[in-house]
Amino acid sequence: MKTREDKIFNVFGHIFMILLTVMAIVPIVLMVISSLTSNGAVLRNGYSFFPEEWSTYAYEWIFASNGGVVLKAYGISFFITAIGTTCSLLLTIGLAYGLSKKGLPGRGIFTFLVVFTMLFNGGLVPTYINYTNVFHIRDTIYGLLIPSLLMNAFNILLMKSYFVTGVPDEILEAAYIDGASEFQTMVKIAVPLSKPIIATIGMFAGIAYWNDWNNGYIYLVQRTDLYSIQNLLNRLMQNINALTQNASQVGNVNQGLSEIPSVTVRMAMATLGILPIVVIYPFIQKNFVKGITLGGVKG
Repeated sequence: MKTREDKIFNVFGHIFMILLTVMAIVPIVLMVISSLTSNGAVLRNGYSFFPEEWSTYAYEWIFASNGGVVLKAYGISFFITAIGTTCSLLLTIGLAYGLSKKGLPGRGIFTFLVVFTMLFNGGLVPTYINYTNVFHIRDTIYGLLIPSLLMNAFNILLMKSYFVTGVPDEILEAAYIDGASEFQTMVKIAVPLSKPIIATIGMFAGIAYWNDWNNGYIYLVQRTDLYSIQNLLNRLMQNINALTQNASQVGNVNQGLSEIPSVTVRMAMATLGILPIVVIYPFIQKNFVKGITLGGVKG
């Protein structure tokens, strides 16, 4: 039975979480509404939840001027996110499962090497030289897939902790007694019992791949046709800013600029960028919360 203190704590806890939720949702709602507002209304009245004039011109302008390119960029983003997330999960599961085994030779050294990457890295220039001169990923699709995203030390340690705390040793020992190999035990026992943490790590990796624009910015120099949606929207935004800043130096450009929804198009681009994540997240929220909670227990 709950005490009075427990009830008070629950009330304040719910109020606090509701406030945090509102603080997280309100900017997204304002962004979407602003993207559906007339550019002139935003310039006159600023951003508002109740605009005086609704308009889809920002989206029409994006798809009318770059329709085929936008759809292709979306396709590349979906492809990179799907392949990258799958590869990341396979590598993370394999390494984390190995580190969770107390009898693994050199376990402490491997764990140290994983933790070390959380504290230090080679730096941008050495990393770029290594990937371009050794692995030759410049101006290839691998430039979006490989650098910095295939494995993450935090994800490895999170999944390793889940294997230690969430997968009972008795079940694994029973599998060994029945003659299962280590690989069979991992695939048929440990992985099915670890769906929450796999969903969590998959969400982390998927968001990282979907939101990544840095790799395309660095490694795609000439092959702009390989741009992901984030790279493309960033390039469109740079072009709009360049036109706006140099309007006084280019003849007859003001007329063209007047047709560009320079303010609302930013909100439309941001909406297009986060839309898939917002749509997918509710379907994996349950496993995501469970996985991050159990996987956060120190193993």
